[in-house]
Amino acid sequence: MNTDFIEALHEIERDKGISKDILIEAIEAALISSYKRNFNTAANVRVDINRQTGVIKVYARKTVVEEVLDPRLEISLEAAHEMNGNFHLDDIVEIEVTPRDFGRIAAQTAKQVVTQRIREAERGLIYNAYIDKEEDIINGIVQRVDPRNFYVDLGKVEALLPMNEVMPNDKIGQSDRIKAYITKVENTTKGPQIFLSRTHPGLLKRLFELEVPEIYDGIVEIRSVAREAGYRSKIAVYSENPDVDPVGSCVGQKGSRVQTIVNELNGEKIDIVRWSEDVEEYVANSLSPSKVMHVEVREQEKMARVIVPDHQLSLAIGIKGQNARLAAKLTGWKIDIKSESQAAEAYGDMDEPEENETDLLEETVEEFENENLDSEEFDIDRS
Repeated sequence: MNTDFIEALHEIERDKGISKDILIEAIEAALISSYKRNFNTAANVRVDINRQTGVIKVYARKTVVEEVLDPRLEISLEAAHEMNGNFHLDDIVEIEVTPRDFGRIAAQTAKQVVTQRIREAERGLIYNAYIDKEEDIINGIVQRVDPRNFYVDLGKVEALLPMNEVMPNDKIGQSDRIKAYITKVENTTKGPQIFLSRTHPGLLKRLFELEVPEIYDGIVEIRSVAREAGYRSKIAVYSENPDVDPVGSCVGQKGSRVQTIVNELNGEKIDIVRWSEDVEEYVANSLSPSKVMHVEVREQEKMARVIVPDHQLSLAIGIKGQNARLAAKLTGWKIDIKSESQAAEAYGDMDEPEENETDLLEETVEEFENENLDSEEFDIDRS
């Protein structure tokens, strides 16, 4: 090796950000192993690479002793004094043992070490770049498909989109450009491994953040998301600013904002509801698009009993219980839904409530209907 080698290390340091000293130390360590392997020696050796000239030398390190038992590892005090009179017992003497043809071995070893370190550094840079993007949306191109995964090219790395993380209404083929949610980034021995999802609730949340400026700016908050990917989702939104309608902000003019997200999710239905710290109001809102007459909250059981008009029962429950199930996921409360007639039969006293209860019930229904006019108007699909 020579000065060209040192200059090459300088270029690697500039281009790849890998310290020249770290590379040289790694090469020296690798050369020790190469020396022992190629020259069949167990000697305690040290390899030194001159930082300016690139010249490589190998030194056998021997301990100064009175009586030599292993000449590979020990040297007598007398022999040490012949080299330098300042040596004492237990000192370490270094004797140059550089083989004549060691340059060829050194060049090959250095190339392997540098290549490996560059690869490791690039993997580290990629990992650091994508670990910050965990739980975010990314675009990629499907490169290939096998029975278990889609392999998505993200530019500098290939990500995995498992088949069970694809929506049932997705039609993805090779060379298709897709948008997905990064669920996990792992640093493996083979390099960074990135996992994607199209079914994660986080995808819906990030899409709203991208599409709705009020959410991006923090004026409107997404408090909860419940999703059955490819079929229906519910999202609860809230704003501390009384002049901002959180539902209307997410829906957009003539439904333009939410429709963009629906299109991205291939027609997945989305219900946008107003979050409330009042559990009764929140549960009632979560069952949109159905109307709710009354909500009874049982704190200990964390259950809400809901009464809806007879003709709204199927709408409140949804196809195969989907609407009720999503409402429960959204609120975190168990929800028991009964029609007005079922409630009257089950709870007798619902037929003739006391006067103050009647006023309260009518007032609650009227208030809820008024508050949900906007949500009703902008809902994408009420079927």
